[in-house]
Order: sequence, then structure tokens, then C-alpha cells
Amino acid sequence: MNEIRAITVFVRAAALGSLRKAAVDQGISPQAASLSIMQLEKQLGARLFHRTTRRLSLTAEGERFLEAARPGLEALMAAYAGAQHATEAIAGPMRIAAPRSMLGMIWPALAEFAAGHPEVSYDLRLDDRWSDWVSERIDVGLRAGVPPDGRLIARRLMPVQLIVCASPAYLEKHGAPASIDDLARHRCTGYLQANTGRIAPWEFLLGGETVYRDVPAVLCANDPEAEALAVRDGLGIGQLGSFHALPMIRSGQVVPLLLDHISSHLGVYLCYARRTQLPLRLRAFIDFMVARMGNNPEWILSRDEIAAWRKAGAGKASAAKAPAGGAAPGPARKAAASGRKTPGRAKRAGA
Repeated sequence: MNEIRAITVFVRAAALGSLRKAAVDQGISPQAASLSIMQLEKQLGARLFHRTTRRLSLTAEGERFLEAARPGLEALMAAYAGAQHATEAIAGPMRIAAPRSMLGMIWPALAEFAAGHPEVSYDLRLDDRWSDWVSERIDVGLRAGVPPDGRLIARRLMPVQLIVCASPAYLEKHGAPASIDDLARHRCTGYLQANTGRIAPWEFLLGGETVYRDVPAVLCANDPEAEALAVRDGLGIGQLGSFHALPMIRSGQVVPLLLDHISSHLGVYLCYARRTQLPLRLRAFIDFMVARMGNNPEWILSRDEIAAWRKAGAGKASAAKAPAGGAAPGPARKAAASGRKTPGRAKRAGA
């Protein structure tokens, strides 16, 4: 028996909750993974897992062995990776997952990294739904919304601001909402959530807390970019994620509204699997993306911009004209309405 391989399979199975996923993670067959665990249990004289058709959980002996074995295995893998680091090149395949709706935001950074590392080959998977990254062998991915579960390491790159917007043409015809409650008399758009197929509630910051409102939609779409286009073309007021709203706000195509109630508790996350060691190409990509995209002002409506929009007026269509500085000022009437609190739910962030 290869003891190091068997212990590695055991540690990964405990972390992932599945022998099948541990096998995929280690690049071996499920049968080989199961055999490794059985041989390890036989050699130790103890049962390490409770096994059912749907669940894998540690026994008391398994928990003790995991606590004792994991630090040593991590130290061994770190020593092995350190010895390889000096000669390892930034090369080889890398599979990246991201929502289609975030492609415009991440593509410049991805192209820049690819230009600097021509020995890396890229497999880009675009999907707005969360998938099983372990079985699909995803190396690294970007998601917007709430952080994923503990099986993945998630590094927050920036907040996602949810900004209520309307076109100058819509405001000229219908006026601007004076409050959150005033949205009920307006034509609004909606985003159909990929995981439920239902229209996402709108999120607002109110009294230091996030509140939610179900806003009837005259037009809904399952793609955030399509909803943004509908808002740009005057079909209604919409609440858009900052990476769709900001280019149109700064070019004067839409006007931000209800600025006192912009919610930003969601975020853009760089996610990757927990491993005892990461290939150099993956470490390099993660470090690059954190440096390149971390709190990038290109995708965040700054306090100065918000102040400029407040100063320009409250929902006036004429306020959409961009100043010489490049950031279009815009409207903001102080919203005094109250909202209905509900449990936190990820919204139109594009993930």
C-alpha cells in the first residue's frame, strides 16, 4: 500500500464529503480511492468512515486520525511544493469558470494575464449557475453574490453595488421615484434568478440594514445584460449590478436613483478548491487577479460620484449629462420609505 496516497485520499474524502469527489480530485478512479481507504483501515485496525449510499461521515477514530494526520500531510506537501517551485514554470492547462454576465468585466484582466503567460492554455467555462466544481475539475472561478460554502476558498475582490437606474427618456416622461415606496407607481424591470426561475427581489440599504422588496415587472429577463439594455432604452426603471450599471451611468445613458439606499453587501469572489498545494500557474493567476481586480474603481460607484449625482439634482433627465471629469452627475432624492426585512438572499449580481 502507498501510505501517503492512502492518507491523502482519506484527508480529501473527509474534506469533500465524498469518496467519488476525492477520487476526481486526486485523478484516480473511485474504485482505487475506495480500495485505498479499505487498506488504510485494515492497516490501522480501525474504521475511519461511516458509509451510506448518500453520505460519508467520519467515525470517532476517523476524526482523531484526521486531526493527527492532516498537519503532517500539509507540511509534507508544502516541502514537496517548495522543492519544485524553483524549477516549475508558469505553464500547463487551467480551467476557469465564470458567469456569462461577468465576461465584460473579467475579460481585460484575463487577456492581460494570458498575454504575459503564453505557456498556459485556458479552458473558459461560462455559466450563470453554480455547478460542482470538483467533478468538473474547475481550477479557479469568479462568482458574484454571497460567498460559497466552506469547500471552496473565496477571496472577495470587490463589492457589488445594486443601483436603481432609469434612462433620461424615461425620467422625462414618467419622472423619478421619490422613495422606495414610490417605485410601485412606476414601470420596472426584473431579473429572473438562474437557480429558481423567479424574479429576484430588489435590495435596499435602509437604516444600516439590508431590506428586500418584491417589485412588479413590466419586463423581466434571465440575463442581467438584457435587463440593463431594457433600462437604457427607457422601458422601465431597473435595479442593476454595478458592473452593468456603471459604464452606462458614466456615459450618461442612465441615471442612478435612490442613492441613499444602494445595497453593497454582495461581492465578486475569486474561488478555488482547498488543496494541499496549488500549481504555480494557478497561484500566479490568483495573485494577478487579486492585484488587478481587487476594489478596482472602474467597477465601484465612488462616494465622490454619488455626491456629484446628489448635487446635480433629483431624478432630472437633464442631470444625465456627463461633466468634463468623466463621471456623469445624477439625481438623488433622499428616500424616506421603509422596507420589508427578509432573510438575506443573493440577487441580480450575475452569478
